[in-house]
Amino acid sequence: MTERSRFAVLGVTGGIAAYKAAELCSLMVKAGFDVHVIMTENALRFVGELTFRTLSRNPVTVSLWDQPDWRPEHVALADRAGLFVVAPATADILAKMACGIADDALSTFAATYAGPTVVAPAMNPAMWSHPACRKNVAELSARGVIFAGPVCGPVACGADGTGRMMAPAEIMKFLPLN
Repeated sequence: MTERSRFAVLGVTGGIAAYKAAELCSLMVKAGFDVHVIMTENALRFVGELTFRTLSRNPVTVSLWDQPDWRPEHVALADRAGLFVVAPATADILAKMACGIADDALSTFAATYAGPTVVAPAMNPAMWSHPACRKNVAELSARGVIFAGPVCGPVACGADGTGRMMAPAEIMKFLPLN
């Protein structure tokens, strides 16, 4: 892997599947990626920043406003990144990415980054099948975003159907490893 291709940004959003993102982060590091995590405020309700700082061995970005130097971190990361992975990708982040909404650190990075992108959706099956979500998925797919899942199975709320986040080891199969 080249230096740029091994520099990856992992976006973690606020869904119960955020705990699986910790395993994905670890697998990415073991595969040779230099992982930089951007978490939403809601992701912090499910898993802590320290988890990702420890697993990635890099600072974690949560806010646009808490940067130690003059350069906005989302721009600096977008300039260096060769891969963007969002796991879990909630209906909210898919809508923001499809519409270009940039109102937090993760969505602002997504609006700034123009490279290979893999998303691992995780949501209630009714949300996944909703016409608005289907439209956002179609828009992102047309732009070349790669979808790793979701898969069929039980989700945290008790529903069963397509919406469950793919296992981290399976998501890895969608990442360019050369």
